[in-house]
Amino acid sequence: MIELTHKTQTQTFESATLTLPWEKRIKSRQRVILDNKDEAGLFLERGQILRNGDVVSSDDGFHVKIIAAHEQVSTARAQTPRQLNLACYHLGNRHVDLEIRDDFVRYPHDHVLDDMVTGLGLSITVEQAPFEPETGAYGNGHHHHPH
Repeated sequence: MIELTHKTQTQTFESATLTLPWEKRIKSRQRVILDNKDEAGLFLERGQILRNGDVVSSDDGFHVKIIAAHEQVSTARAQTPRQLNLACYHLGNRHVDLEIRDDFVRYPHDHVLDDMVTGLGLSITVEQAPFEPETGAYGNGHHHHPH
């Protein structure tokens, strides 16, 4: 089994690719199947998040490019910045992972959340797309703090 132990900061030639959804890209230790069907293990420093285009490597120079899988998401578009801000506020209050852009907010599809956001005046498109949510104010890791 290929052991992928670290992110590579420099541009390298990839030996393979690995397509993962968001929920798998936040796990630093797991067994995976590369896109070419080879078995590999991720043994990264805890708390590392894999983004689309990142490259992870083995100690012997095997490089794997990470690809964000298409997954079912809701993409909400607003007519005004205030509408978009309100949607982000209310979704954030529900601790929903959010991908926030200048012209839309995206979150894992949920019809109840879609109804809430539609009620705020935004239009919703349910689609298959890569999901790249914000990591939060505390940096690159996945943190949980008691309230």
